[in-house]
Amino acid sequence: MTGSTDRHPFQPGPMPDLQKAHDPRNIAIDKVGVKDIRYPIVVQDKHRERQQTVARINMYVDLPHHFKGTHMSRFIEILNQYHGEISIERMDTLLADMKRHLEASCAHIEFDFPYFIEKQAPVSKARSLMEYQCRMTASLGAGYDFVLGVTVPVTSLCPCSKEISARGAHNQRSAVRVEIRYREHVWLEDLIDWVESCGSAPVYALLKREDEKALTEQAYDNPMFVEDVVRAVTQRLQREPAITWFRVACENFESIHNHSAYAMVEQSGAG
Repeated sequence: MTGSTDRHPFQPGPMPDLQKAHDPRNIAIDKVGVKDIRYPIVVQDKHRERQQTVARINMYVDLPHHFKGTHMSRFIEILNQYHGEISIERMDTLLADMKRHLEASCAHIEFDFPYFIEKQAPVSKARSLMEYQCRMTASLGAGYDFVLGVTVPVTSLCPCSKEISARGAHNQRSAVRVEIRYREHVWLEDLIDWVESCGSAPVYALLKREDEKALTEQAYDNPMFVEDVVRAVTQRLQREPAITWFRVACENFESIHNHSAYAMVEQSGAG
């Protein structure tokens, strides 16, 4: 066999980078990336300093018109570099790394995760963990933007039903979704407390009979339409100078109607 400079048929050569190939259609893409990554994160806990949870994460960058695609694997590589250190304080740094490694002018990241708070029932004082669905979204382009959100379940009792009924009134569980921008740190625990105080009654994971009686009577004495709930939360957030913008949306999952009732307010805050 004579000497040969030919490469072995199974020996890899340089791999083509198709994502960097030129795309002739001249269409830029606003967001391209990966969705629904499940990943452990650390969230600040007001009473225990840190709480570990698992988030569903979406990561995107913009794509210039002349590139055919982006490198999807790099999103995961960047996320892995922050393993155990993903927090609000490092969000802007993570986004900067996304921009740099993916050669983008704008980067976005979204976290949806459960957060747990220990609550005491109002009469029996029985303790239980209450779950709240939280959301953090951040973008870095010419400037940095961060939004903190939480969905808080509350009880709402219909004022109309109470007014016209001889016995009782219908109530429902309501989901109040609040999103805020702020100039100073706002604790999730505080935000949840503010929202819970604005319903007919709060919701708990564990109640004894004496607690059910107390909460049923509390709701009956404090009837609220869906409009009342969003207005009450709006007034509460307006008193917080750290908040610069907020959106409040409430959905009542009606107990005697085959639909939900909905209301929303968005405005700049006191800050």
